[in-house]
Amino acid sequence: MAVRGRDSRQDELAMTFLTLLPLAVVMVAGTQLVAAVFFASSDRPRAASLGYLGGAALVVLGGTTLAWLAVRLFKINFSGAGRGTVERWIDWFVLALLAVLAVVVFLRRHSGPPRWMGELQHAGPGYAAKVGLLLFLGMPSDDLTMATVGASAARHDLPWWHLLPFVLLTLALLALPLLALLMLGRRAAVLLPRIRDWANSHSWLVSEAVIVLFVVITALDLLK
Repeated sequence: MAVRGRDSRQDELAMTFLTLLPLAVVMVAGTQLVAAVFFASSDRPRAASLGYLGGAALVVLGGTTLAWLAVRLFKINFSGAGRGTVERWIDWFVLALLAVLAVVVFLRRHSGPPRWMGELQHAGPGYAAKVGLLLFLGMPSDDLTMATVGASAARHDLPWWHLLPFVLLTLALLALPLLALLMLGRRAAVLLPRIRDWANSHSWLVSEAVIVLFVVITALDLLK
């Protein structure tokens, strides 16, 4: 019986870990991926793209870690209230974050890239890193997604390192324009505008689908 219980717990943790990964799509959809396309098309595409990825990595890793720590401390401080009660509070908190995130994504669906993004053509790695930092810090959708991922991981008692695959997948998606450039060479000049146009017009639909999926998963946790 103890072995079955342990196996069931491990399966639950594995499923929770896997359900966090699709939220990486929400992190990069839209302006973030468009910026990656601009950097991959700039005068110094490799250096600028790597700088952008470095800035984004700092924010995504830091943001999810802070949310994870905050919820872990919350669970410790209120453990006397009962484990089930605390976890239900966290689930309701995550649902609220997801509801706000869905509204933000919907309202920004036709916003398009900012005008200043056209100036990224001549960006160096230092400037690109600053753009990565500020873009991911300043986007409400990214802030809400990082909070959701960190809170959900902590709510299910996932160790901190379980956040790393989410961070790496986010960076891998951001690196797609650079990878296209490295693999396709001149032919990337045709592919990169298509990636940019898709990110502008359709990425919000994918984001909303991922959010709805996570809402269902969190709601099922509440019903247990």
